[in-house]
Amino acid sequence: MKSQPDRFALPFIRRSLIGAAVLAMCAGPALAVNPFVVKDIRVEGIQRTEAGTVFSYLPVRVGETFDDAKASSAIKALYATGFFKDIRLEEENGVLVVLVEERPAISSVDFTGTKEFEKDMLVKALSEIGVAQTRIFDKASVDRAEQELKRQYLSHGLYGVKITTTVTPIERNRVTIMFNVDEGEVAKIKGINIIGNKAFSDKQLRQLLELRPSGWFTWYSKADQYSKQKLTGDLETIKSWYLNHGYLEANVESTQVSITPDKRDIYLTLNITEGEQYTVSSVKLEGEMFGREEELKELIVLQPGKTYVGDLQEATNKLIADRLGTFGYAFANVTANPELNREKREVAFTFFVDPGKRAYVRHMNISGNTVTRDEVIRREFRQFESSWYDANRVKLSRDRVDRLGYFKDVKVETPESPGTSDQVDVNIAVEEKPTGNFMIGGAFSQSEKFTFTASISQANFAGSGNTVGIELNTSKYNRTIAFSQTNPYFTDDGISRAFSLYLRTSRPPALNIGSYTVRQMGGNLTFGVPFSESDTVYFGAGLERTELETDLTSPTIYQTFVRQNGGPESGIGKATTNAIPLTAAWGRDTRDSAVTPTRGRFQRANFEIDAIGDAKYYRMVYEHQWWKPLTRWMTLALRGEFDYGKGIGGSAYPVFKNFYAGGIGSVRGYESSSLGVVDPRYYDAIGGSKRIIGNAELQFPFPGSGTDRSLRWFTFVDGGQVFQEDAKIRYDEFRYSAGIGLSWISPVGPLKLSYAKPLNSLPGDRLERFQFQMGTGF
Repeated sequence: MKSQPDRFALPFIRRSLIGAAVLAMCAGPALAVNPFVVKDIRVEGIQRTEAGTVFSYLPVRVGETFDDAKASSAIKALYATGFFKDIRLEEENGVLVVLVEERPAISSVDFTGTKEFEKDMLVKALSEIGVAQTRIFDKASVDRAEQELKRQYLSHGLYGVKITTTVTPIERNRVTIMFNVDEGEVAKIKGINIIGNKAFSDKQLRQLLELRPSGWFTWYSKADQYSKQKLTGDLETIKSWYLNHGYLEANVESTQVSITPDKRDIYLTLNITEGEQYTVSSVKLEGEMFGREEELKELIVLQPGKTYVGDLQEATNKLIADRLGTFGYAFANVTANPELNREKREVAFTFFVDPGKRAYVRHMNISGNTVTRDEVIRREFRQFESSWYDANRVKLSRDRVDRLGYFKDVKVETPESPGTSDQVDVNIAVEEKPTGNFMIGGAFSQSEKFTFTASISQANFAGSGNTVGIELNTSKYNRTIAFSQTNPYFTDDGISRAFSLYLRTSRPPALNIGSYTVRQMGGNLTFGVPFSESDTVYFGAGLERTELETDLTSPTIYQTFVRQNGGPESGIGKATTNAIPLTAAWGRDTRDSAVTPTRGRFQRANFEIDAIGDAKYYRMVYEHQWWKPLTRWMTLALRGEFDYGKGIGGSAYPVFKNFYAGGIGSVRGYESSSLGVVDPRYYDAIGGSKRIIGNAELQFPFPGSGTDRSLRWFTFVDGGQVFQEDAKIRYDEFRYSAGIGLSWISPVGPLKLSYAKPLNSLPGDRLERFQFQMGTGF
């Protein structure tokens, strides 16, 4: 067998045209192929295709007889490859000559004018329909590619897009394909008309929609750009709204999308059929309930005598299925069957309970942890392999992993194990996030201009679950070097150990403030013992040496402390105290996430006492945080803190243990640590031994961020004050503020901004309306 790359270089030899005879066989036997024995096979016209490829598709070999049937099969097989646009078969003195004309290959695919999409994404999309580098050029595929591009642009609201496709032949039978795109302007939604609604106004229903006419924030959210997917979601939202208000038969019968001739404005029309509003007449359970009918009845939240609410029906289904899941019935199914009485406008529900087979867990699988070690995640599991499936334990496992704070997202799936009917696998997929944090806190005020603090920590050091932190502050007024380390699983049963070492020097800025210096050196060791899934008790001890140095300009409270603790009688000089503080604390954490919680509580109580050292005292701290989702997009967050300190045995409470208020974390709108009693000579806040702080926030997703909880804005109200040891707590001395803020868990770290308006400031209060806190992750 031979191949000849260029058939036109051969000398002219008369051949019988077999290909034409084959294509015209239906005309009669006059054009039939005369059978002959193949002495050799030669291929002509190929440039890229290997001759062996052509030979492999031929139904004849050297020495065999070639006839009509084999000629027809050969041409069909070669055309089917898609490599050739013309094929002829000829016979030359017993040699079968195959003459082909190859289709060109695609050398490159490129785009011009594309701004809405990344080129790499377009190249990948077109390769899936056969238009890509090295593929065989096919005009039909290029036409489909052009239509696919238009479809993508239309889905983004670019109805004026124009696409011109240029195919340019180049050497070696190849072509380049260029898609020239004129994107035009984005078509904006100018109006949404709703027809058929009587129970609810157009305004009420429009507020439910993600799609909306152009407005203040649509430049960012792109909610005014039509999308079929968004419209489908909006139709489901409207239907859910009607179901939640008793309209069981409500439906969006049809939608019309019209666009103006200039393809810039879009108008939507929704046609709604409301039907009647139904009241629940009765609710009952049927099916296999294992004698727990009374227990399951208590889970029914759809109440007779009240208007039907679709969400309550779904909640009932889920609550019953989840309760059965705690007994191992992972595939429990609960369906609600309504019986309508249209005359009375009532509906009776029967919940059919099908528990399925009881299942146990085969494997607990972890995926997505590229940094965190498997055992760090697995030790948080409360559902175990080879034990009965328990829905509560699966949820608790997921929440505990999320509360570690190492992951952006934690998802759990419980698929049926392949090849079984009574086993499930629990698959936990995590998405790592940077757990290192370089934190900068700052603010701007007229008195001190710009101030900041900094610290660096690694919450998941080398994927071990241990936290290592270093705090460094080299400012003129506060110098700190501190090292801390926490091992949450110091023992296998979950006892934690934390220790820290620190050296701090603090002196006030030389403004209206008296001069003094506080130097502290010490360390502490703390162990945490878990008593339940959410409760931990801590015990600790420490050593601390404090040196306070004063001069003639120092506030009176500091001079008094020096005098009472071994310093000069004048109170001007140095006093040194040694302390051995003992601590006992309790913490409870039921949040659904440590990073962006939407429900649950976080509580901590700490008691510290030094009955052995020089400055005898005790101090107590209690903090309570609470989150509750009010709607699917709004969360209420409340925080309260009460702190109290007192001297023991006639000793005064140490001034360097005072509590302070003002700034982010307490009462925004006032300078950090500026509230409370001020020194009469220098008007500097000196803190106090008692503090009360209260914060309330309404948290919302940022427009256009969808369900992303890492970016939120919030409104807030703060209140609080600090009081001296011998003073009564007076609520009329509290300071309040209100404002707006932004919280973002950004790719480079957390960021929090707030702008507050003090509500009852008095002359002498130091105000600071804009405050921020930001960090860098690594």
